[in-house]
Amino acid sequence: MVKSYLKFEHSNTFGLVATASSNAIWTRDADVPGTARRTGVGRAVVGASEEVLCWDVKKGELIGRWRDSSCKAQVTAIIQSKTDEDIFAVGYEDGTIRIWDSRTSTVIISFNGHKSAITRLAFDNAGVRLASGSKDTDIIVWDLISEVGLFKLRGHTDQITSLHFLFPPAELLQAAGQTEHAGFLLTTSKDSLIKVWDLATQHCIETHVAQSNGECWSLGLSPDQSGCITGGNDGELKVWSIDESAMIEVAKERTGSESRKILTDRGTLYRNGKDRTTGICFHPRSDYIGIHGSEKAVEIWRIRSQTEVQKALARKRKRRNQKEAQRAAADGEEAAAENDNQKSEDPASAPVSEVFVPHVIVRTGGKARSFDWIATKSSHNLQLLVATTNNQLEAYTVVTSNKKAKDDEDNEYSRNLAVEIPGHRTDIRSIALSSDDRMLASASNGSLKIWNVRTQSCLRTLECGYSLCSAFLPGDKIVVVGNKNGELEVFDIASSTLLDTIKAHDGPVWSLHVHPDGKSMASGGADKTAKFWTFQIVQEEIPGTKRTTPRLKLVHTRTLKVSDDILSLRFSPDARLLAVSLLDNTVKVFFVDSLKLFLNLYGHKLPVLNMDISYDSKLIVTCSADKTVRLWGLDFGDCHKSFLAHEDSIMAVAFVPNNNEGNGHNFFSASKDRVIKYWDGDKFELIQKLEAHHGEIWCLAVGHSGEFIASASHDKSIRIWEQTDEQIFLEEEREKELEEMHDKNLLDSLGDDEDGEGEKAEAVDASKQTADTLMAGEKIMEALDLGMEDLQLMQEWKEIKASQPNALPQGRNPLYIALGNISAERHVLKVIQKIPAASLQDALLVLPFSKVTSLFTFLEIWAGREWDVPLTCRVLFFILKTHHRQIIASKMMRPMLDSIRASLRRVLARQQDEMGFNLAALQFISTQVREQGTKDYVDVDTWEDQQQQKMGSGKKRTFVSVA
Repeated sequence: MVKSYLKFEHSNTFGLVATASSNAIWTRDADVPGTARRTGVGRAVVGASEEVLCWDVKKGELIGRWRDSSCKAQVTAIIQSKTDEDIFAVGYEDGTIRIWDSRTSTVIISFNGHKSAITRLAFDNAGVRLASGSKDTDIIVWDLISEVGLFKLRGHTDQITSLHFLFPPAELLQAAGQTEHAGFLLTTSKDSLIKVWDLATQHCIETHVAQSNGECWSLGLSPDQSGCITGGNDGELKVWSIDESAMIEVAKERTGSESRKILTDRGTLYRNGKDRTTGICFHPRSDYIGIHGSEKAVEIWRIRSQTEVQKALARKRKRRNQKEAQRAAADGEEAAAENDNQKSEDPASAPVSEVFVPHVIVRTGGKARSFDWIATKSSHNLQLLVATTNNQLEAYTVVTSNKKAKDDEDNEYSRNLAVEIPGHRTDIRSIALSSDDRMLASASNGSLKIWNVRTQSCLRTLECGYSLCSAFLPGDKIVVVGNKNGELEVFDIASSTLLDTIKAHDGPVWSLHVHPDGKSMASGGADKTAKFWTFQIVQEEIPGTKRTTPRLKLVHTRTLKVSDDILSLRFSPDARLLAVSLLDNTVKVFFVDSLKLFLNLYGHKLPVLNMDISYDSKLIVTCSADKTVRLWGLDFGDCHKSFLAHEDSIMAVAFVPNNNEGNGHNFFSASKDRVIKYWDGDKFELIQKLEAHHGEIWCLAVGHSGEFIASASHDKSIRIWEQTDEQIFLEEEREKELEEMHDKNLLDSLGDDEDGEGEKAEAVDASKQTADTLMAGEKIMEALDLGMEDLQLMQEWKEIKASQPNALPQGRNPLYIALGNISAERHVLKVIQKIPAASLQDALLVLPFSKVTSLFTFLEIWAGREWDVPLTCRVLFFILKTHHRQIIASKMMRPMLDSIRASLRRVLARQQDEMGFNLAALQFISTQVREQGTKDYVDVDTWEDQQQQKMGSGKKRTFVSVA
């Protein structure tokens, strides 16, 4: 009989506030019915691995969690729509974009057009188009109404670092003789170029080198579109003015517009930080700019008003004149200098260093990843939300210049709120589970946190040293942590106190393990000793009184000295043996009672980082930095099997702690290659790969029930993987892996074909073949084949029925009968309707030309019966554009085209009339609503006079509106 295993699946993630891969967005509190009272400070929407989290900034509570179960890639960019505040666009590492509705936490639209991670997103003013920039150097403009990619712009040669829509004002458009314009796009890239794209003609109309010293990392656009600032390396900032009238003229290619420039370099500024500038953001209402790099600070700069600039220039001129007066001897020279300087007082020609001045540097609690202005109405101060790379969100209040007192230097800003409790600031180096699997302790450099496994809430946060290992003591009320400086710290969870600090070793404490009897424990350190500690309750005097209180003490009883640093140690479950792994790549097994050497396990090429002993004390599994896992028998120390298990150092291994399902010899291994693997220790087979972490996995713990495992990673997340009832068969798993490999290779080869086109056009179709589009194309082909057969069958039956009215119907395909005796044309239409609009064109590209004739047959039927006219038109126009030459040359398709054209024109003309009628009706209703909504306030006396005059002038004319 084939052996089956139970599958482990990822169930929960916690410990993340905000990942460093994505930016953070501030948004006002939503009026969602049924939620708690609004705090007024707003919400932070942040990326956390593959999820998007919504935090209440004031309470530090998680309000919402947006997760698409089909998505494994982490979030890299988030943006909120300006027109509908519930709509968010989220870009992912695999090049996909999802449009989320924050009220329902659901995906409305999915796009997939980029080959690599999304770096920037931008909504247009109307909220109906979305521009996306990626590491693959392409920019794609998406239409959110028809849910398709409009076009792809190619011109940059490195990843896109910013995107901004520019819309010329209505007055300028009218002056140029235009009623509306598709808009412009302002982009920068790591290739140090800044480009202006005309979206109407889909090409680049102006390019400048943005930075003098290499890459351009960011661009901030002023709210009134009059200028922008670009940021590069070494803290260099360049100020540009934007000429909107020149933009329209250059786009229309008017004569004389060749010499006009849209962007004009106004000068260079240098900020306080000396690394690359990764974020520039103008305040939406005040004259302030926030700028940050990757250091622990956000710099706030102020834009001076015209009068301030004039005053500053006048002061400078006065100072210069005084100096020149001292220097000059003749009277004539002095007067001339004054006249010269009179001209340079014009604020428009002032140097940028006079206009933009540093205001305050906000020092943050970690390296700044991104920031957003908090635009609450109540406060007159500036407020900003900062997401840092060490997994926290901070809200700061900055005092504005008009409120700042002359001598008040210290209180320029204050940190008033932060979301930091639900996560560690540094990597989690060890995790431990309580005996009832309800609590989980995670320890990092500086903090120990206790979590409720079921609710994923943080119960306690305790300060500790640089922790390397931890363990719950029997009773689950006390946690012991081993530190890098050789100390053991004993914490009481209930009272959140540090009970004791013991100087245990002269070097880092690498490993702790509690003896199976629960009365003692062992610690192993870099001082080449393993120390044994017993738990004793001693009566300690309370200072200043004669009373005593019981306290737990760790009492050192024995020491085992070995030849090298101890990296890991384990007691066997039967308490007979102690296994110790050393820095010299060996594992030594000692008898616990006599501490005599029992076995030496040689074989690993690099040090053994972790190990575990099976529930029956018969097997020991060791994992090493040499990427291998070895299984040994504890009877004779023979190596049963060596696996090349991972692609990087293996940090942890653990057996299933009991033998409930006969799986007592199954074990897990976790590695720096971000994968956890589940192995059968009897058959030496890989059962399952668990992939979800986005960073190196540092530690792993298996629940005492064996029904779940917990893992912690460099991405600062703790993940729970639960055993399900679903069964795994190894042959099926291997087949699945092969299929996935084949699909990946196929898609890679398709991607290569797209690249090798020779001369690249500047604007191309936003298409990308994926496994989904290939499948959709195959489904269309299958439906067309079945449909053509069925049409022929029905035609033959009609002919027979005409001559023999009592003839029985022909035997149709069982599929149609199963679908409720559906007609072939309706079935084909339903198949095409089910394909998402964004991937329909790519699916139609899969069809060979031989199938186009069949498709035209159905298009003719749909057009004649007026079924789903928008979809019929989309499919028809795309096929005509793609196979234009062959269709024209085909004698069979020409008559089909004529009949389709006649049907469509009739239908479209009627729909156009219908829409015109509806629009007119809506305009009429809106004017009525507007009239009813306005009230006129009049002076009673004058009104009465006017009325009397009117009454005297004869009969009144009445106006009636006829709907």
